[in-house]
Amino acid sequence: MSGHGTTPADAPPLQTAVWRLRSRGCWTDAAALLEPHAKADADAALHRAALLSERCLYTEQGWTDAEDALRTAEALARDDDSRGAAASERGQLAYASTLLGVRDRADEARAALGRAAALIAPGAPGRPLLDFRRGLISQNLADSPQSARAAYRRAHAGATAHDQPLLLSFTWLHLASLSLAEGELAEARHGFAESLRIREELGYLVGTAPALVSLAETETEPEATRLRTEAKRLFRLLDGVPTWLAARLGGSAH
Repeated sequence: MSGHGTTPADAPPLQTAVWRLRSRGCWTDAAALLEPHAKADADAALHRAALLSERCLYTEQGWTDAEDALRTAEALARDDDSRGAAASERGQLAYASTLLGVRDRADEARAALGRAAALIAPGAPGRPLLDFRRGLISQNLADSPQSARAAYRRAHAGATAHDQPLLLSFTWLHLASLSLAEGELAEARHGFAESLRIREELGYLVGTAPALVSLAETETEPEATRLRTEAKRLFRLLDGVPTWLAARLGGSAH
């Protein structure tokens, strides 16, 4: 996930348009809206880089575009917050490359997130997302569920404090995945249900199918089948995005 989440009701039209496109998996179109601003504005450049990085994670494509956008964001960063946010995005892109087997960049991911931690203050709005990303490294690259849980809990508390509902949907999802792995079925079901509820309320369509599939793993029939059927419908609607969900659904979008 990128660092830019939902938009408030009084958000500028551009921000609202970008969110609507992003939530439907149209990252390239969303990034195109930001491109005229991203050449000189650090925030716009970072937002555009985050969108293109997220596209990589969900589609396994567009790596060069994401790298180019990230270099622009890094060049425009002028203070600790913006430099830390850019480092966090670099860590996330390197993590995605490693996770999806494109290229092993685990060391780069850890180093970048370490730089971000040194630059982003503990109480800053960007800290919960950083904590979450460090949890991803612990869970999926280091195979350290205890460290991952601690990081996710910090991210969860921070997302609650800073009113970041999209991030909360991710912390619920990943905390639940750890509970499921430990056989804590009721706790896992609750976390997956909360993640799904938030995503549906936000209209985060591209993240709804994964949440449905995860919740289905904790349910009995016929509810499990109903959830998977809905996930397949959304997966086809989004033309097979996220690509890695195909294996869990037992087929492609076509």
